[in-house]
Amino acid sequence: MVENIKKQVFSVRGLVEIGMLSALAFVLMMFSFPLPFAPSFYKLDFSELPVIIGAFAIHPFAGVMIEFIKMLLNLLIDGSQTAGVGEMANFCIGCFFVLPASLGYHYKKNKKNAIIGLASGIVLMTIAGCFFNAYVLLPAYSVAFHMEIEKLVAMGTAINPAINSLWAFVLFAVAPFNLLKGTIISVITILIYKRISIILKGKI
Repeated sequence: MVENIKKQVFSVRGLVEIGMLSALAFVLMMFSFPLPFAPSFYKLDFSELPVIIGAFAIHPFAGVMIEFIKMLLNLLIDGSQTAGVGEMANFCIGCFFVLPASLGYHYKKNKKNAIIGLASGIVLMTIAGCFFNAYVLLPAYSVAFHMEIEKLVAMGTAINPAINSLWAFVLFAVAPFNLLKGTIISVITILIYKRISIILKGKI
């Protein structure tokens, strides 16, 4: 297994591809937009797309590396409003999506395994996102923005009256956000992966 990782991930070609996909993920991270059912500090972007492409085409560990480099670039270039806590939480949540999605596909590369893996990744990312937001990210935002958590919850209440507590915020804003993000990334991956993988594998 270790030899396989070295061969696929740490070869010259693998490292170049990881660098290119990390840079693309960072660029895509800058093009984000808010959603109508969540407060404005939750913004959707498509930076997970190069991450999952790399995990599928190279190795699941490559996906983790791309996720990490993307967040590191974001910290170094744009800085952090949460002393790195938000970025670390986003890295962990991203890994909960990328690893389940790519491990099954890496074992047996077919469309069925890709779909099963992506669906598993969506579910795990959504669950992990709920806990990370409740216990890590929202408290970090509270400190960074000098706001009580209740005020953050109130921002959700203004959008959806059903959001009247921390866990209501998580269930009605965070969970749908991650479900939507994971679904969009998964659909795009299924549609474009074969064409992109041909390029990455140097078959054209």
